[in-house]
Amino acid sequence: MTRCRRGPAVTVLGLLGVLCALLAGAGQAQATGYRYWSFWDRDGSAWVYASQGPSTARPSDGDVQGFRFSVSEDSQDSAKPRGAASFDSICAATPARDGEKRVALVIDFGTAQDAPSGETPPKPRTACARVADDATSAEALAAVAKPLRYNNQALLCSIAGYPKTGCGEQVSSSKDTESKGTESKDTGKDSAASDDGGGPSVGLIAGGAVVVVLGAAAVWQARRRRG
Repeated sequence: MTRCRRGPAVTVLGLLGVLCALLAGAGQAQATGYRYWSFWDRDGSAWVYASQGPSTARPSDGDVQGFRFSVSEDSQDSAKPRGAASFDSICAATPARDGEKRVALVIDFGTAQDAPSGETPPKPRTACARVADDATSAEALAAVAKPLRYNNQALLCSIAGYPKTGCGEQVSSSKDTESKGTESKDTGKDSAASDDGGGPSVGLIAGGAVVVVLGAAAVWQARRRRG
């Protein structure tokens, strides 16, 4: 009976397959997002991520804007406001006035899954803000959803008191644990400073393992050729 011998190339390929799986798992474990309020403009029947922040955007009378609290990696996968978004329905009971404008706002506090630990998101709500003609979106929001909270970099952290703490903190997508940007207990101010922990990443360790395995395989193959 002839026995098949496994060559070094097959062995190396097998090891590489295992290591690729480890690297893929490491990448998934490190996937992160940010917990924050995103800002949206209503364009016809669709939500569009706002090109300006609420403190600089100046909506016109009849505009519809939305705010959504969620965990997302960036604007491409950010969750959109839910519920009705019609200016006619939201501002039906708010008549127009000279020198003022009406802005329909959709405020979505998000899901329990995206909520900070120990907090429960309020139900989504709508409001019609009647403000001065030159008012910003932030001023329109303040007219109907106080209290608002901002950090020292003018990032909107809280609408109508939700959430109570935190501001744009980074969280683990797999475990949803907060790692930075939480509110300081001593100062009460939101911190945006990053903390990389000072240790090597899983990806770096796995990458080093690839080099070690390939090096060992090369030595083993060279010895077999000499023999």
